Amino acid sequence: MENSKTHIALLASPGMGHLIPVLELAKSFVSFHGFQVTVIVVATDVATSQSFLKSLEHNLSIITLPLVDVSGLVDPSSSVVTKLAVTMRQSLPILRSTISEMKFRPTALIVDLFGTESMAVADEFGMLKYVFVTTNAWLLAFNVYIPIAHAKMEAGNEHAKRAKEFRIPGCKSVPLETPVEAFLGRDDQEFVEFKRTGTGIAMANGILVNTWEDLELKTFEALRNMKMFDNAKRTEVYPIGPLTRPVDQSLAPRDKAVMEWLNKQPEESVIYVSFGSGGTLSTEQMVELALGLEMSQQRFVWVVRPPSENDASRSFFLLESDSHQSFSYFPDGFLNRTRDRGVIVPTWAPQAEILAHPCVGGFLSHCGWNSILESIVNGVPMIAWPLYAEQKMNATLLTEELGMAIGPETSLTDRVVGRKEIEKMVRMIMVGKEGHALRKRVKDLRDSSEKAIKKGGSSYESLSKVARDCETSLQSVRAKGQGA
Repeated sequence: MENSKTHIALLASPGMGHLIPVLELAKSFVSFHGFQVTVIVVATDVATSQSFLKSLEHNLSIITLPLVDVSGLVDPSSSVVTKLAVTMRQSLPILRSTISEMKFRPTALIVDLFGTESMAVADEFGMLKYVFVTTNAWLLAFNVYIPIAHAKMEAGNEHAKRAKEFRIPGCKSVPLETPVEAFLGRDDQEFVEFKRTGTGIAMANGILVNTWEDLELKTFEALRNMKMFDNAKRTEVYPIGPLTRPVDQSLAPRDKAVMEWLNKQPEESVIYVSFGSGGTLSTEQMVELALGLEMSQQRFVWVVRPPSENDASRSFFLLESDSHQSFSYFPDGFLNRTRDRGVIVPTWAPQAEILAHPCVGGFLSHCGWNSILESIVNGVPMIAWPLYAEQKMNATLLTEELGMAIGPETSLTDRVVGRKEIEKMVRMIMVGKEGHALRKRVKDLRDSSEKAIKKGGSSYESLSKVARDCETSLQSVRAKGQGA
């Protein structure tokens, strides 16, 4: 019997930063459009598996591809971008066989940024192909313009070679201390992967972006009105966000302890400190952050991982679930001195639930896009502390464009941020006049985001357009089959 529902497949790269928005997109197709959805993920850790189980109640079919060994293909010191791209490339054979074995072939394949080479598999099976950019439109513009800019440089454009920033037509230029560093090292594998991804994106039937129209109006205008894509057809861009993980009422006992502590604190009095699922600090920086939090005299919840001296993204591909850390890297007496106003959480915390709590008034963050969106939808201003990859671009967007965050004056690339500067930033965002202004701004952005995803809103209508295209494609396939 023929499947009556439109069936689509979503492919997610390793890491919670990719998985969470992919799952939320899948749920939207099921809840709002009645689609049958298969989520295909290269899984790497226990947290991923737990997310799978929770997703089953949303009528999602989950397929876990085994993590491939790329140790012989990339240098251990390679960037997260390089490791992800190579991992996804090496997963292509098993993806192809997985789709070929499906009883009901998907009408469309939606891949995230690091899975663009998988669109060749979609072509083999006659499927529509979309790219889901799980971060912002500015990064999308940067990525798709890289191949074009590189071609100009190869042609001998001396102005482009001497430029002190990466200029994207119609968009804000990208400062050199962001991912442009990889662009300047044109023989670096990270640049090769960025360029390959940028070229692949333009080949899609459409590009979905986890942001909304009003948040990045100028960038969307540039993407749509310029020949940003180096191909004959105009690739349509669909802002469909913000897609964020909803608050979960059925928390684990350890998570409940954190929430119970928050319940006892005054409104907007706690700063939440977390560097995402993969970020780490050096021992020296952790000491300074601890003393800065202590000196600020503000309440805090700090999600802590053991320090790493040379790699801020060390935890990205690792499973770290030890809740019994010794915390020997903290300053002597820090835990005792702050136990009445601070909570240390080893490794992982229920971030969506914490940010939604009324007592949380600030967020010191690594500026991963999921964290930024969760901060916006809960009206929480931020201290931007980027560590790697596109996080520096995100931090620039927050501080210079959106006006919802402050950041250190000290260069995070070259130096350790001292305790006095940390104290100043924390007090500024929690009790200073600047913090009140940031809080008002981010709450305006929250209202804008809510409007976008409601029925009739810009993001709701964008996703509906994609759904209609998938349904039309299915009807076309069925008509051809009947004609044959």
